[in-house]
Amino acid sequence: MATENPHRGYRRIAGELACAGRPVGASTVWAILKRAGIDPAPRLSGPTWAQFPRSQASGILAVDSFHVDTVLLRRLHCMVVMEISTRRVHLLGVTAHPTGSWAVQQARELAMALERLRRPSQVSDPGTEGQCAVNASSTGSIRPECP
Repeated sequence: MATENPHRGYRRIAGELACAGRPVGASTVWAILKRAGIDPAPRLSGPTWAQFPRSQASGILAVDSFHVDTVLLRRLHCMVVMEISTRRVHLLGVTAHPTGSWAVQQARELAMALERLRRPSQVSDPGTEGQCAVNASSTGSIRPECP
């Protein structure tokens, strides 16, 4: 396995063997590879798993919805978005009766606000350039699509 794919490390080989029904410890695989003269897999040039979220944080948004009960016993539903890099929370909208179209509209407004932030010097015209469309699938997931 190690000679077929030199990028597989001893832990991955041990995992492959365990999936095949032959559980072997990672240290045993390491010892066998060392005895055979096969060097460990080279370290990949990309970031580690611990570094990856930090390097991508500027482009990640977290969206959540929750409800608040008021003093007058009314229930209001809120939708918020958090910028992961700065940990700023922005209120997208509040309504007493949330619907799918309301959620799509909030996502549309978020996409347009993000587009304005990305290109602050340009004025977005009503044409197709600079506009974002929001697709709501049957599963309820909302995904902004920008050209």
